[in-house]
Amino acid sequence: MLHLPALRWGKPYESLEKQHVVHFDTGAPIAEVSQVGGGIVQRDLRSAGKAREALLQLPPDDLIERCKQAAVLFESATLPMGDGTQDVDQFVHQQSASTGLPEHMCRANMAKNAFVLSHMDQILDCLTRGLDLSILSRGYGEEGRGVTVSYQAQSPILGAVLPNNSPGVHTLWLPAVPLQVGLALKPGSQEPWTPYRMIAAFIEAGIPREAFGLYPGGHDAGGAILAKSPKSMIFGSAQTLAQYAGNPRVQAHGPGFSKILLGDDIVDDWPQYLDLMVESVLSNSGRSCINCSGIWASRHTREIAQAIAEQIGPVDVLPPADPQSKLAAFTVPAMATGTYAMIQQDLAEAGVTDMTAEYGDKLIEKEHCAYLRPMVVHADSPDRGVAAKEYMFPFVSVVECPQKDMLARIGPTLIGTVLSQDQALVSAASRSVDIDRLNVGPIPTNRLNWLQPHEGNIIDFLFRSRAYQIADMPVAAS
Repeated sequence: MLHLPALRWGKPYESLEKQHVVHFDTGAPIAEVSQVGGGIVQRDLRSAGKAREALLQLPPDDLIERCKQAAVLFESATLPMGDGTQDVDQFVHQQSASTGLPEHMCRANMAKNAFVLSHMDQILDCLTRGLDLSILSRGYGEEGRGVTVSYQAQSPILGAVLPNNSPGVHTLWLPAVPLQVGLALKPGSQEPWTPYRMIAAFIEAGIPREAFGLYPGGHDAGGAILAKSPKSMIFGSAQTLAQYAGNPRVQAHGPGFSKILLGDDIVDDWPQYLDLMVESVLSNSGRSCINCSGIWASRHTREIAQAIAEQIGPVDVLPPADPQSKLAAFTVPAMATGTYAMIQQDLAEAGVTDMTAEYGDKLIEKEHCAYLRPMVVHADSPDRGVAAKEYMFPFVSVVECPQKDMLARIGPTLIGTVLSQDQALVSAASRSVDIDRLNVGPIPTNRLNWLQPHEGNIIDFLFRSRAYQIADMPVAAS
């Protein structure tokens, strides 16, 4: 059986304690992964400075070119994987088998990660607003206006506690490498494949292995990364976001509550935007924070909900290798049953209607996993509790709300697509602090422009702008 060791600043480490990665449907083991505790993580992070020192030996432009080589390797090569090797088809099959994602979605997420790596020069140019990367490397420099600028790295490494639910989120930590910041990653227990393969691609491309730490383990390993890394990321629930709110050391990523708002000027033409709404809800099995969980309009909401339900309500469970498969499994069945129970409570509230009720059972339980089939609900007011809900499958609430009240009522919204030519509405949405990424016009919520920041700018997170003045020293007296 394939064994994945921990990686302690580039050195493989096989521990006595191991955990199986199992097939979501059969329960059969796919691989075993060495587990490390928080003590080992804390010990290794004391020497985190060496990770950055290793990357500082290569200039940023060189690292960017190696990232582009890593993109090709990640997406096409047979790479070292623990005590064996892994080709692309094996990666896709193993990731699908452990996460429950259909194989074509695994390939799409693989392409997304490779795209970010292969366009790293453009992405960093945009995120730094055109700053010469040598200034970040050296710590100061001349920007071209006769003024010395300085940016100080706030951490030698970026720590990250990674999720199981969507392999696409790994794009967020990739820019650390060309920024000469090392990585200390805790892989998801069901999705170790992307970080392990990505690190293997980096190393094969000639990026120093000493820059990388992979620490599979329990909550104590993740806790140690968050406690001891000066800068880290975590992916989790709304409770996770609340736990780290206001903590400048931790960038927390959780539910998106992404929405589509139809302005009064175009809402009568809503069928024109039906495909956009369906894609926003159904893509990637509704697992992502960028999937749409709310569609808001002042009228036609029942018709909109019915039309979406007719499109996605019949979607059923298919084998993960089927290219038409649109639903991912819940690898922990209790998550599906618990989610469905919460939805039943949502539906019990007056003014809430299940528009997909006629399309059969929604909860599909199997021996080792479960599925939730798509659901569309209609809420006659933003006062209904379901209007503020998001679930990890294709689920959307269509909410009736006057346009004048929308922006005051939508709440936190990672991606807001505003369908309107009403400049007053567009301007108000531009000023709304509740919307993180604003799309104006017919842009599905799931289509991201990676040349723009996502849930904060990693440059601002890892570097601090500071004053830096230089004067010539006087010539020593003879």
